[in-house]
Amino acid sequence: MTLSAGVDEAGRGPLAGPVYAACVVLDPARPIAGLADSKALTALRRERLADEIRARALAWAIAEASVEEIDRLNILHATMLAMQRAVAGLGMNPDEVLIDGNRCPALAVPARAVVRGDATVAAISAASILAKTARDAVMVDLDRLHPEYGFAQHKGYPTAEHVAALKRYGPTVHHRRSFAPVRASLSADAGA
Repeated sequence: MTLSAGVDEAGRGPLAGPVYAACVVLDPARPIAGLADSKALTALRRERLADEIRARALAWAIAEASVEEIDRLNILHATMLAMQRAVAGLGMNPDEVLIDGNRCPALAVPARAVVRGDATVAAISAASILAKTARDAVMVDLDRLHPEYGFAQHKGYPTAEHVAALKRYGPTVHHRRSFAPVRASLSADAGA
């Protein structure tokens, strides 16, 4: 039996917060109904599935790359780093790793990129769900620290409300300074 791990990320596009990746090896003897791309599920359904994944998977791990790493490396390389950390945190060596998207991080085990894998490969769907729920939870926590930004609602994505808050209050330490809207708010602060 070939043991495949699925890997996906959450949080490449937001202006704030870490980027997360998860790695999941599902148990063929304990299938999980309803797995899908995390973006296609309601928040409540994602939370319920995340609990089920953690309880039924043979192995799983969640990792992140920090805002500082994103700004230093760029978002693509930081995402690859988070994926490497998730695979390393698995505690087992799968026979292969299936990565959502069109690029694979450097890994010690064979890896294959699967475009739209979060919608077509159950293990990648599971990883998508774990990464998204972990990142969303962090953004809700950040909302408690900085309620004026609305992180709990937009999760750091560049919505009109978030960009307006950036212009009004300037960036927090949780904002990605290498992203254009954050850089623009820094320039505005310097010119004021």
